[in-house]
Amino acid sequence: MSKALETKSSADQAAPSRSGGRILADQLALLGADKVFCVPGESFLGLLEGLYAHQNVIQVISCRHESGAANMADAYGKMTGLPGIVAVTRGPGATNASNGVHTAYQDSTPMIVLIGQVGRSMMDREAFQEMDYRRMFGEMAKWVAQIDDATRIPEYLSRAWKVALSGRPGPVVLALPEDMLTDEVIAADLKPTPLPKAAPQPSAMVDMVRMLQAAEKPLLVVGGPGWNQACCEKAVAVSEKFGLPVATSFRCQDYFDNSHANYVGVIGIAPSPKLRKRVMDEVDLMIAVGPRFGEMTTQGYTLLDIPTPQMKLVHVHPGAEELGQVYAPDLSIVSSPEAFLDAALQLEHSDCSRKWEDWLSVQNADYKAFLKPTEVPGDVNMSEVIKHITDTMPSDTIISNGAGNYTVWVHRFHKHTDYRTQLAPTSGSMGYSQPAAIAAKLIDPSREVISLAGDGCFMMAGQELATAKQYGADVIYIVVNNGMFGTIRMHQERNHPGHVIATELVNPDFVTFAKAFGIDGERVDRTDAFPEALKRARKAKGGYLIEIVVDAEALTPSQSLSDARRQGEAALTN
Repeated sequence: MSKALETKSSADQAAPSRSGGRILADQLALLGADKVFCVPGESFLGLLEGLYAHQNVIQVISCRHESGAANMADAYGKMTGLPGIVAVTRGPGATNASNGVHTAYQDSTPMIVLIGQVGRSMMDREAFQEMDYRRMFGEMAKWVAQIDDATRIPEYLSRAWKVALSGRPGPVVLALPEDMLTDEVIAADLKPTPLPKAAPQPSAMVDMVRMLQAAEKPLLVVGGPGWNQACCEKAVAVSEKFGLPVATSFRCQDYFDNSHANYVGVIGIAPSPKLRKRVMDEVDLMIAVGPRFGEMTTQGYTLLDIPTPQMKLVHVHPGAEELGQVYAPDLSIVSSPEAFLDAALQLEHSDCSRKWEDWLSVQNADYKAFLKPTEVPGDVNMSEVIKHITDTMPSDTIISNGAGNYTVWVHRFHKHTDYRTQLAPTSGSMGYSQPAAIAAKLIDPSREVISLAGDGCFMMAGQELATAKQYGADVIYIVVNNGMFGTIRMHQERNHPGHVIATELVNPDFVTFAKAFGIDGERVDRTDAFPEALKRARKAKGGYLIEIVVDAEALTPSQSLSDARRQGEAALTN
């Protein structure tokens, strides 16, 4: 035996054996994980036992539904830039969690999903709650694997952490056979190492400057993964250096200070018609830093021509596979947003900061005009409600939302000035708002957090109020109640006017519902009653729920329910 092997053999004999569950918990601690969101299950009791030894550094948050746990992990990934960890049991637990896994995939959020699995001796017999997770999660995860050998846990966790964070971030799924977690083995711990980061080639930056100098009407669009506060500040600096108008992609409105003179609005659902027209007909150079240009940002793939956009396109993204997937860029740059912005700030160029001054000022003025509240049917005007939130809440207030027509009000009328004040799924998943808000409050208790949800959206995760109460997450919940699935009703009226089916809702008394969890609240049915209600909510301990009853006719800021029906009738006539 060689001397090296003798040394390794003696070291192994000296090292204590550990259970697979303890080894796994030890690796999470070494990687810097400080929270695990879960719904406990007997299939991963070994992991819970391992986490018991790390209670001083890793908080285990037991949720009331696996979709809530996975959505909290997604919010954690968005808030921190590190993988959100979620642990669920096999079969039903995993399928429930798939909601949040899908959101993490479409939103490019780093996540590690730990799933209890049947014992190895029972595999491939359709044992109790057995599933093949490689097949189940293959289309919604960056990597899916099963750890059959407890000695390889450090290897798998090291790879999972890096895969979740590298390139285009996303979820990784690891299946954990129940008996593997109880195996007693000797294994060397992983060593945390830094991630490589993509950066632009100098020649690409020179090419971009040439394109910029030739442009008459450029637009900088920011969004996507890999951002942080410093990155947002650098985006402002780049916009000022080159005099560029800046738009944000769908549900990334907090990536650029909305009060800045260079901000021109969001490209997504229900954008400013003037901004939409400019993108389609006038912009001759688009520099996109981070966004994938999915369906929502591109208005159903109509804003940009496919495969060759109508304008020159510089597309910057950390994942090379995203460049040219739908739209063919004139210049592709594989880079993290921050590395690209750093490189842009170092560029030497002929002064063009005032070249597009008129083009920019007109767009900024249009954005400000688009913020003005509109007139809508009923006694509650949500545009005034959102404006009051913007005017009175601290600038670092976090607002989360799920999916539905109610989100149009906050996306249009709220001004985000600080990074990570918007938590919203680009996947369009209902039931996201409360779990995300609870996670945000647990991550940063010093900040105020508002969960905004429609009546349909709220009921998909209402049980997580129990989680908030249990762990002391004092969230303000705003439930916008119009008695229907508003978005689906809107499309129903536009496509099948008057044929109302399956979209009406009978709701509980939401204030009483919250009180059942020990959370105070009140009902608001007039716009002028909201300011005092918000004051009471901010002073309350233990969270607060405000149910806002809105007229069903107040469908969007610019279209009533009757308008949608008339639109559908006109389409049928034509």
